[in-house]
Amino acid sequence: MTSDRTDVLVVGGGPVGLFTAVLLAARGLDVRVWERRTEPPVGSRAIGIHPPSLDAFAAVGLADAVLAEAVLVRRGVARSRGRTLGTLSFARASTTHPYVATLDQHRTESLLRERLEALAPGALTTGTTVSGLDRHPDHVVASGSGPDGTTTTVHASFVVGADGGRSAVRALLGIRTTGRDYPERYLMGDFADPEDPSARTAALVDVGPDGVTESFPLPGGRRRYVALLPADAPTPSGAVDRGTPDPEAAARLAALVRARTGADPDPASCTMTSTFGVRRRTADRVGVGRVVLVGDAAHEISPIGGQGMNLGWLDAVDLAPLLAGAVASGAGGPWPRYAARRQASARRAARQAEANMATGRPLGPVAAVGREALLRSALALPTAHGLARLYAMRWA
Repeated sequence: MTSDRTDVLVVGGGPVGLFTAVLLAARGLDVRVWERRTEPPVGSRAIGIHPPSLDAFAAVGLADAVLAEAVLVRRGVARSRGRTLGTLSFARASTTHPYVATLDQHRTESLLRERLEALAPGALTTGTTVSGLDRHPDHVVASGSGPDGTTTTVHASFVVGADGGRSAVRALLGIRTTGRDYPERYLMGDFADPEDPSARTAALVDVGPDGVTESFPLPGGRRRYVALLPADAPTPSGAVDRGTPDPEAAARLAALVRARTGADPDPASCTMTSTFGVRRRTADRVGVGRVVLVGDAAHEISPIGGQGMNLGWLDAVDLAPLLAGAVASGAGGPWPRYAARRQASARRAARQAEANMATGRPLGPVAAVGREALLRSALALPTAHGLARLYAMRWA
């Protein structure tokens, strides 16, 4: 058995947990991260990095490395039935980062790991799963098991649960979640970009009658396509994001994109496929004693709109100074105010994601024409820059 002491133990070494640890290490706290995975980051489910997150990255010396690899999306284009309905510019969405950056999640995680190693060498321990939390008035004893089965314990002033929607930390605290599952299912994949060169750095959203098809540029001349599956369509087998594509899913997605948008992605160029459903979950509490939840462990929202990962990062931005102050003073966690702020942000993000889903649902011919007219009018208004700020999460 091994034992250690630290100011903060972060459980979960995904993008949210790593960034939480980076923020804490940058403030001079001793931090440890337990991550159950042993392999290096793979896959690219989340790709969008919004301006508030880029501002936070800049504050800890991470933005330049991210922006050196990312594609900067400066506009979004709405289309339907082969016609452009309007364009949304991000030029006024932020004074510091007037764009949304896109980068494969595994690269973002790798850069976060590198930054954490620079700030706190050896802080990340992989292959370690949390199994117990013994809470005391002035500390928490966390128990876990390593890849070789060795039991390890950490005496931490605070524990942060950043271990996702199936959070072990949340379960150990006995915190329940409430929410709902939605019927929508989506298929996504990354292809060599087949779009016209003039659209190679634009986000494209096609809201045709058969359902939404979104696409986003990625580094290396690639493009991410996300298509709503027909309600009666079987889910392609094997379409799981493990860093390799499923041929059946790639061909199916390419056919959907071709039929709905006219773009012709080559299935042979596909590097990743994944299917996903949509659900909304909110933890009944985000903190108990000296243990607090961030990211999907506290609130899950629809991936449509690309806000979930950024919402978790902004949880961390809010939480880090509170933890630093509590460690310095020896106080407990001020979770009620933190919880109220973060749950309000999560509700707003969830409503926006639900609006995005509603805009992309299949419609009959008459209703589809009405939707097109509404979008054309909204994007032509002088106040359209407000929509760009909304999408870019400037409210967060």
